[in-house]
Amino acid sequence: MSENIEIEFKNMLTKSEYANLLKKFNIDYKQIITQENHYFDTPSFSLKAASSALRIRKKRNTFEMTLKQPAKVGLLETNQTLSEEEAYHAIHFGNLPFGKIKDILKENGISISELEYFGSLVTKRAETGYKKGLLVLDHSIYLQHEDYELEFEAENYEEGKQIFQKLLHDCHVPERKTENKIQRFYRQKHEINK
Repeated sequence: MSENIEIEFKNMLTKSEYANLLKKFNIDYKQIITQENHYFDTPSFSLKAASSALRIRKKRNTFEMTLKQPAKVGLLETNQTLSEEEAYHAIHFGNLPFGKIKDILKENGISISELEYFGSLVTKRAETGYKKGLLVLDHSIYLQHEDYELEFEAENYEEGKQIFQKLLHDCHVPERKTENKIQRFYRQKHEINK
């Protein structure tokens, strides 16, 4: 179990901008890894209402459950490693394993028995170090939709923001208001269910 503050800047990309950035940073398609995010909330969206999110991520053959909550700067991420069996039971039966995340949810008044699996989002991810931070290029596929995104993770908010804005400017990528993946997932789910 670990906790960390995530300071992250995001910008949606077109397919051609994504391809250009892969080329600019010499990222070979063999370096791209696939990860699958499985999202949970209550039918009344209790986590979303609390500006929080709960997911289980499968990356290679490992599973990690992450609870994201608002922090003064960025997001507080609480991570818990799961066995394949624990992940399976959470996704298919809504049975969250014991641990810190389940305790935090209860402390925040989230009904564990109401948590439901909402679906998955597959991301093909490329990462590279960039100016004391981590540059991430994502191609995400979910609910018959796909999109492209640039992320920059930094240690310091102000410094990270300046680096990110300069990168967008230097690469001729317009700054676009960008929702996080779970927000885009829920928006797409809502569109399908209309």
